Amino acid sequence: MATDLVEIDPQDPQPEALERAAAAVRRGQVVAIPTDALYLLVADPFNLRSVTGVFQAKGREPNRALPILIRDTMMAEELASELTARFFILARRFWPGPLTIIVPAAAKIPLKVTGNTGRLALRHSRSEVATRLIALLDQPLISTSANISGHPTCHSGIDVFGTMDGRVDLVLDGGRCSGEGATTIDITEPYWRVIKSGAITEKDIAECLESS
Repeated sequence: MATDLVEIDPQDPQPEALERAAAAVRRGQVVAIPTDALYLLVADPFNLRSVTGVFQAKGREPNRALPILIRDTMMAEELASELTARFFILARRFWPGPLTIIVPAAAKIPLKVTGNTGRLALRHSRSEVATRLIALLDQPLISTSANISGHPTCHSGIDVFGTMDGRVDLVLDGGRCSGEGATTIDITEPYWRVIKSGAITEKDIAECLESS
């Protein structure tokens, strides 16, 4: 496959670039976009061809779940089988922002997206590109780091293109992303735990939950 490279302003994304990305997602393709922290691969989580395309692009193990980008807590309610008070406390405090929250997946989510775990990792990003693309498509998006599994994360569109040329269909080049990656927290068990450290510290999360 030939990978296209299109420039985009990450602060004020051009409508034509977003439309091109949306059209690619609708066709079941895989697109790389800039966000508030790093570049992500996005695709349609309800299209199994798209899901397979993301796994193949990254060389990702099939038992690893694919995180999902959403636009608000209402969308989270549609994707989760259950949301606890703990979820709403964290979402109210840290979203939009660099926190990914693992919740039980609703039956409508393909098991392959959850890595056959039945759990879903949700994030509401500060990224204007991600937010406007989700609004344009009126649906959530798969969102996993734009790199080959086990290789360094890509922080610029040119890096993504150089690494994933021929593996993805489109790269939206918004220059360099310099933010710290998201923290991932699992709240599906009685006791929450940080799965991946990032911009939000475990201390920040503990203080948020304890104060509520």
